[in-house]
Amino acid sequence: MRKTARDPAEDAANRAELDGLWRSFKDERSQPARDQLIIRFSPLVKYVASRVATGLPASVEQADLVSYGIFGLIDALEKFDPTRDIKFETYAIPRIRGAIIDELRSLDWVPRSVRFKAREIEKATTELEARLKRAPSEKEIAEHLGIRIGELHDIVTQISFVTVTALEEVVPGGNDRGESLSLLDTLADMNAPDPISGMEGTEMRAMLAHAVNSLTEREKIVVTLYYFEGLTLAEIGEVLGVTESRVCQIHTKAVGLLRNNLRTQDED
Repeated sequence: MRKTARDPAEDAANRAELDGLWRSFKDERSQPARDQLIIRFSPLVKYVASRVATGLPASVEQADLVSYGIFGLIDALEKFDPTRDIKFETYAIPRIRGAIIDELRSLDWVPRSVRFKAREIEKATTELEARLKRAPSEKEIAEHLGIRIGELHDIVTQISFVTVTALEEVVPGGNDRGESLSLLDTLADMNAPDPISGMEGTEMRAMLAHAVNSLTEREKIVVTLYYFEGLTLAEIGEVLGVTESRVCQIHTKAVGLLRNNLRTQDED
């Protein structure tokens, strides 16, 4: 297919229009000019987001990456000097990518050292299973990693503290009728007193309130709507104007923070 020849006059008009937008924005701080520049260069954000998404799990939605990248684009617009002999695209792309990566890192509340240890144990287990043709023992895993079995137990404990399991996950009910229960259902002791009444103590209420207050405003909203108002993650996403996967990320982070906060208070 032959490319359509570019019209020099049209190119000149586009450059003149862009130069006018930059002058209005930089010299006069024109809000309409700023908005026009954001719209004009927004395809850059989609381009960078698609490139970053290539190396991420499918659970990370590209729409979220685009929303993170917009902040990088805005920052680039603010700091770019149009008088310099450099294209804005060249200047902006690294900043857009940096904004996306920074946000992804901020969402990952699990320490890198713990993730590394988890990968090492998983790798050792896989290698031993392939060699032994069976599940390896703890002693064999520890020897393979060159550590004591007590160290292995410590590492597994650290990993367990940051492992998140969905309480809505369905598990076998264990009865003759083959009914299934959610994991949350299996945590309840039907012969025990009502857990709500058990939480009425002043100390427990104070600990829980302190833990919730340590969350960000958006995390508080997600926890409240999910656990107290009974909204689904999708419904919460509609309330906050974000995707369901983004709400899931906020929920996971909030639960982890609450767990760590309550554990710290209990140890104190």
